[in-house]
Amino acid sequence: MQPEIDLFGLPVKTFGLCFGLAFVVSGAIVARRLKELGKPVDWAYEIVFAALIGGLVGARLYWVLGNLDEVRDDVIANVFGGSGLVWFGGALGGAAGVLLWAHRKGMFNLTLLDICSPALALGYAVGRVGCQVSGDGDYGTATDLPWGMAFPDGVVPTNDVVHPAPIYETLTMCLVGWWLWRMRETFRPGVLFGLYLVLAGAERLLVEFVRRNEPVLAGLTEAQLLSIVMMIAGLAWLWIRARPDGLRRENGDAHAGAAAAAT
Repeated sequence: MQPEIDLFGLPVKTFGLCFGLAFVVSGAIVARRLKELGKPVDWAYEIVFAALIGGLVGARLYWVLGNLDEVRDDVIANVFGGSGLVWFGGALGGAAGVLLWAHRKGMFNLTLLDICSPALALGYAVGRVGCQVSGDGDYGTATDLPWGMAFPDGVVPTNDVVHPAPIYETLTMCLVGWWLWRMRETFRPGVLFGLYLVLAGAERLLVEFVRRNEPVLAGLTEAQLLSIVMMIAGLAWLWIRARPDGLRRENGDAHAGAAAAAT
């Protein structure tokens, strides 16, 4: 494990490095798609910045609301401290930031959701690399599988051989992101986003069975419950988009379909 590296004499947290790299990768994917659709490529930087600010605020607020007893002891330090970021809160906050940007730019449409879907999946995959390398405690339960590993030098150390859950998530979401990108011209506007919700929710639902998080309801963890909500929302959205013309484009003309969705 390598929670920190020396970069030209400066200590750099590997989690923070991968966190930043996730936004770079996501921005590059968005820029590529915007170019394909004839939209300003510079919008990619604006989208990433809006997602970054909204994501940081959302991730922190989600943690604060879930740890009110701890926060009450020192409100300022806990609200503005450097630790305590929750992915689901970051996803909600990032989405809010991007939607506000989209409203200002007149891009509040189904095409935007599809543009962001592969970027969300691959950005998440890169971010989980940081969890693995830093050993931040997102690893799984004890295992005797040959690829199990210990994290004695991690940010949250353990000498037990455990599931490398971040690796599972990185590999899975890389495949999801790759498939969504390959399918970007196959489906009608909005469908790609519904598929992302279903696949991302299923991935987190399943990986939680080998994570260390405590169940909160019906034997399921908070993350699993939220994942189920994501999946239901995605399936409902796909059902809506499938009526009455199905999910796939009839003529395969992705650019024409995207242009129609943007109007």
